[in-house]
Amino acid sequence: MRESSGGTGRVIVLVLPAVNLLDLAGPVQVFDTAGRYRIEYVGDDESTASAQGLRLAGLGGLPEVAAGDLVLVPGPRLLPPGPGAALVSDTVIEWLRAAHEQGARLATVCSGAVALGEAGLLDGRRCTTHWGLIEPMRRRYPAAKVQDAVLFVHDGTVSTSAGISAGVDLALSLVERDHGPELAAAVARQLVVYLRRDGSSQQISPFLRHRSHLNSAVHRVQDHLAGNLDAQHTLADLAARVNLSPRGLSRAFTATTGLTPLEYQQGLRLERAATLLAETDLPVESVAARCGFRDGRHFRRLFKAKYGIPPSASR
Repeated sequence: MRESSGGTGRVIVLVLPAVNLLDLAGPVQVFDTAGRYRIEYVGDDESTASAQGLRLAGLGGLPEVAAGDLVLVPGPRLLPPGPGAALVSDTVIEWLRAAHEQGARLATVCSGAVALGEAGLLDGRRCTTHWGLIEPMRRRYPAAKVQDAVLFVHDGTVSTSAGISAGVDLALSLVERDHGPELAAAVARQLVVYLRRDGSSQQISPFLRHRSHLNSAVHRVQDHLAGNLDAQHTLADLAARVNLSPRGLSRAFTATTGLTPLEYQQGLRLERAATLLAETDLPVESVAARCGFRDGRHFRRLFKAKYGIPPSASR
C-alpha cells in the first residue's frame, strides 16, 4: 500500500448537527470505493438530525487521533448567526485543535470549513468554501486566506473544498495523494464522476455561469447555443435571431458575459464533451462530432488545453 502523504488509512468523519447529506455521502463514497480506508463516524452526541431531516444514529464519541489520520468535516446547514454566536460546540473546537496538534490531516467540505475557522486552524492558511460563504468567512476569520473560484485547496495538513460536489473532487485528490492517480482515476470512473477536476477549476458549470445578467437578447443567444451544440453557428445567424447586427450582438455579448459568442460556445462544447467521455463509451471522434467539433485533432488540442489531459485519459 503506497502512502505518499503519510496517511494511516483511518478516516474519522465528524458528523455535526444539521449536516448536509451530500456533503457527507459524496466524499465517504469515494473513500469507501477506494477500498483502502477505515471509516469511523463520530460526533458530539450519539445521534443527530441531518439538514434534510434524516436521523443519523450510532455515532461514536470524539476519539483519540493519531498523526496521519484524516479528520473529515462535512458541511452543516448554517443559519445566519447573531453577533458572537457559536457555530460549533466548544467540545468540537478543542477536539479539532488537539487532532491538529497530534499531526492529523483535516479536510472540510463546504461550510465544514467554519469548524476549523472557529478553532483558529485557518489563520494564515489558504482555504475555500461554498461560493455563498466566501465573504462571510472573510469577515468572520480575517486571518484566513479565503480563496474564491476554486474547488479545493490543500495547505499543509489542512484541506478545504467548495460546496456539495466539490467534496468529491477533494476526496479524489486525497486518494491520489495517498495511493496515486491510477486508483483515483479508477474510483472516479466507478462513481461515474464526469471528470476529476483540479483545485483551480471553477465552482459553477459553464452552462450556469455568465447567466446573471439582464440582457434578454444575450440570454436567447445563450439558450440557442446550449440547445444546439452540434450545429455550426455564424455571428450573423445568431445576431439575426435576436434582431441585432453582428457588431451589436458581439458588443452586447462581451459586455454582459466577458466572452465572445465563440468563446462561450466553445466552453459549452468542451463541458458537454467531458460529460460524454465520462458517461458513455463513444469514441473520441464521435464525442467531438456530437459537440460540434468538425476536426478531431482540433478538439483534442482544445480539450487538453482546458483540462490538462487528452480526451482519452478522462474516461
